[in-house]
Amino acid sequence: MELRRFRLTDGTACGDLFHRAVREGAASRYTLEQRTAWAPHDAPSPEQRARFAARLDLQITWVAEEAGTVEGFLSLRADGYLDLAYVTPERMGRGLAGQLYEKIEAEARALGLSHLTSEASHFARPFFARRGWQVDAPQQIERQGVLIENFRMSKAL
Repeated sequence: MELRRFRLTDGTACGDLFHRAVREGAASRYTLEQRTAWAPHDAPSPEQRARFAARLDLQITWVAEEAGTVEGFLSLRADGYLDLAYVTPERMGRGLAGQLYEKIEAEARALGLSHLTSEASHFARPFFARRGWQVDAPQQIERQGVLIENFRMSKAL
């Protein structure tokens, strides 16, 4: 498994991975209606893929790749907001997200950030808690008219 920085050419694979992780990987914790609102299209359009790639390119993004396939990615904005954290459904719970997270936190520390924040799903909340994050508040966000519960979390570095 190679852990490396994001390249713009990874955008399509990361967008597709996000879609699979939400639609398939989150099935045990979120309803079909919620997952469809979270990742609303059966397959991302070329324009959506381009926007997703641009979003990741503007952030500090680490990618896990094996045999030419993107298996996971995490992204951090310059303000310390951990924006996106996804691995393929097959890699969930196998340590890959932790390896990517170590890279992201090391970069945050190198940048001199003193505080990280995120909005964590039901899956991500225990993952972050094991790494010293605290839940600041549960919240309901609206996507496509559907309420989805997640958790505002933070960590002092």
